[in-house]
Amino acid sequence: MEKEVRTTCPYCGVGCGVIATVTEEGAVSIKGDPEHPSNHGRLCSKGSALAETIDLDGRILHPEIGGRRASWDEALDLVAERFADTIAEHGPDSVAFYVSGQLLTEDYYVANKLMKGFIGSANIDTNSRLCMSSSVAGHRRAFGSDTVPGTYGDLELADLVILTGSNLAWCHPVLYQRIAAAKAARPGMKVVVIDPRRTATVDIADLHLAILPDADVALFVGLFAHLASQNAIDQNYVAAHTTGFADAFAASSDVSFADVLAQTGLPATQLREFYRLFTTTEKVVTCYSQGVNQSSCGTDKVNAIINCHLATGRIGRPGMGPFSLTGQPNAMGGREVGGLANMLAAHMAIENAADRDRVQRFWRSPAIARKPGLKAVDLFQAVADGRVKAVWIMATNPVVSMPDADAVEAAIKACPFIVVSDMQKETDTTRHADVLLPSLGWGEKDGTVTNSERRISRQRMFLDAPGEARADWWQLAELGRRMGFADAFSYDGSADIFSEHAALSAFENAGSRDFDIGDYSEITREAYDRLAPFQWPQPAGQASMERRFFADGGFYHADGKARFVAVEPAETGRTNVDYPFTLNTGRIRDQWHTMTRTGKSARLSSHIAEPFAEINPRDALEMGIGAADLVEIESAQGKAVVRALVIGRQARGGIFAPMHWNDQIAARARINAVVPAITDRFSGQPASKNVAVSARKFKVEQYGFAVSLAKPVNPDAAYWALAKAEGGWRLELAFAAPVGDWADWCRRIFAIPDRVEPLGYADAQTGDIRLAFFDGSRLLAAFFLAREPVAVARNWAIAQLGTDHADLRRRFALVAGRPGAGKPDPGATVCACFGVGVNQIVAAVGGGCHSVEAIGKALNAGTNCGSCRAEIRGIVDGCLADAAE
Repeated sequence: MEKEVRTTCPYCGVGCGVIATVTEEGAVSIKGDPEHPSNHGRLCSKGSALAETIDLDGRILHPEIGGRRASWDEALDLVAERFADTIAEHGPDSVAFYVSGQLLTEDYYVANKLMKGFIGSANIDTNSRLCMSSSVAGHRRAFGSDTVPGTYGDLELADLVILTGSNLAWCHPVLYQRIAAAKAARPGMKVVVIDPRRTATVDIADLHLAILPDADVALFVGLFAHLASQNAIDQNYVAAHTTGFADAFAASSDVSFADVLAQTGLPATQLREFYRLFTTTEKVVTCYSQGVNQSSCGTDKVNAIINCHLATGRIGRPGMGPFSLTGQPNAMGGREVGGLANMLAAHMAIENAADRDRVQRFWRSPAIARKPGLKAVDLFQAVADGRVKAVWIMATNPVVSMPDADAVEAAIKACPFIVVSDMQKETDTTRHADVLLPSLGWGEKDGTVTNSERRISRQRMFLDAPGEARADWWQLAELGRRMGFADAFSYDGSADIFSEHAALSAFENAGSRDFDIGDYSEITREAYDRLAPFQWPQPAGQASMERRFFADGGFYHADGKARFVAVEPAETGRTNVDYPFTLNTGRIRDQWHTMTRTGKSARLSSHIAEPFAEINPRDALEMGIGAADLVEIESAQGKAVVRALVIGRQARGGIFAPMHWNDQIAARARINAVVPAITDRFSGQPASKNVAVSARKFKVEQYGFAVSLAKPVNPDAAYWALAKAEGGWRLELAFAAPVGDWADWCRRIFAIPDRVEPLGYADAQTGDIRLAFFDGSRLLAAFFLAREPVAVARNWAIAQLGTDHADLRRRFALVAGRPGAGKPDPGATVCACFGVGVNQIVAAVGGGCHSVEAIGKALNAGTNCGSCRAEIRGIVDGCLADAAE
């Protein structure tokens, strides 16, 4: 019998509701949940493709010790023994947990309780440190608590939405579509995008401020001064609900308009218009994300933004306030349970003796961490120097995602004892595990997550646990039991943990803390199964409702008042003669983190299938780098080799490269190996968007492209990048020197039987070589080689894997590298949701579709998540401009 299960998407912090439908045969289909208040049925390309990522290929299905299969008892006994022995010999700070915003709140809660309350160390940190800890620090400095004041509804109610350090169209597409729809309904609504790059988000902007890297502090300090000069300060709000205005004003007075122009690099007309819009518009929401947070001055950026909202009283009312857009699906849940090394559970403070006493009494624990633990960068440096000797890494891939990634990998390799719990067996981190533990994945897990607007939603199980995989909370509870704390970790299930988490939030609270979900402190399993999405706070006995904070004050400092933080623009330029470019790292539209999940979907790899770097055309020309050449990016920390994307949306002097690619799917493409371990002094968050680098053409003799049914194995090439394709795999290649026998090379890499002879073509003059291997009428692999980047139509070549080749003409067309008559090439994928290529869009424009809306009606492109609409608009405009010449 077919069943429908309401659950929550496991990707970004938007927290979209998902309906998973499972047929009697076990087939799964995915759609957005129209009743979920965060997305109202919308999904992005990644969420839409979730059903394509839940197979068991590459999964860890059994515990392993030193690469051999082990039982759970043997593995956990060893973990408990090694942790206990290390603590006994070197103290509790010699061990650590490194956890993840991919964990459910219940997993996070048990990990934090075990480390801080029973082991007695605060050495538990999370990959959320890399994405939102500057926001946490800024909130706590200003509000006295880590509180997001507003709701998603504010984005639609605002008359001015400022998006700073956020490529919303690609990184939070559903929120982008909510803003775009609101703007279409109210054309007077204004959108300002602040970003060094001209991203897809700029498509809905009335004003794009292409500021210099890390110039946000100067921009918002200047805005603060401008608000004061225009008598735009809400004197009543400031007097009643804040302190520190005079110091903040004094700091801003030292920054002149000319200073702001110099530090931001903006034209005076744009800067004046931005300041005018903010000053004259009451309903303003300022959204910020990684471009603000991932900075050595990220916390100051956050407070510079908050200062402007406090000064005008534009906070906590409909359509007003600063809004942190969280990167991960449960970074917020991790913050709630104290998953950061400098926090306690339930938004209590580790530096506060009363909070420490309260948590210890509630847990009835033998100890409590009395000082902050090691933040992520410091943690792995402590692993490197031997202070930390045993680490459990959960649901994350730090060898790829951490800055100075090569040094992190060396530290992990040298650590005496590494435990990794994950879903996928082969990652850049799991290869160094002494003990490898199989965890549940999305669709198998059961628990809760919290999104960016403080909304708690359920992730529900609709798939059976594969093999011997177990929940992360169960693994941790078993460790606690084995270490002698059985009574404190005898949970019956995730509902039991959620109930305890809720009870702690209400324990001795009485409104003194922002986080309170005490209404669920005695929740039953049945009620937990039915739990609908809700926003916190949700104190016991109060009706569930949408809530905002701070419209009438009520801040969480001891005096109930907010703090203005006097911030000053910092020196942000890092380039020099040896490293003249500024590298900005980030995410792309259709991939997530290190691609262990999204990399399984051919659809999600169809838009961008290999690592790349965006380079301004003039910079590329000066370096002799052409379109599709390879480029080597180097810093003092390391190197990476990626494909050059020469494009005007990247400003001169800057380079953008995504962080997703890793050693499992590419050669030398881990861009975080290039990023130094520079951090914000308050939050400890790494500065991943302002890296001094050099760039040069990566010289090779030959370029290659291949498609194959079998997954290629160990391509021995100077450059390679592998991606899932429809019906098989695609492989980009480059070679420093020719190979003696290309047919033998193909047989080895693509697992082609010796009995299969290739159909081939070679041109000694051009250097072109093309080989195709057929088993009957089925294509096993096709390989294309040239002295310049191979120009074969990729999507057409991929389609040949599923084509019957009994007709010899089709075989010869494949070797020729071009479609035959009547077989049009769709071109590079633009819309991943519907698989629409650029050539199809160009043809539709030629057929009379002269707008994005018309393209959507004709091809469906851009009608689902909308992330590709800016790209479609660019194609349409380009075609119409060409036709007009």
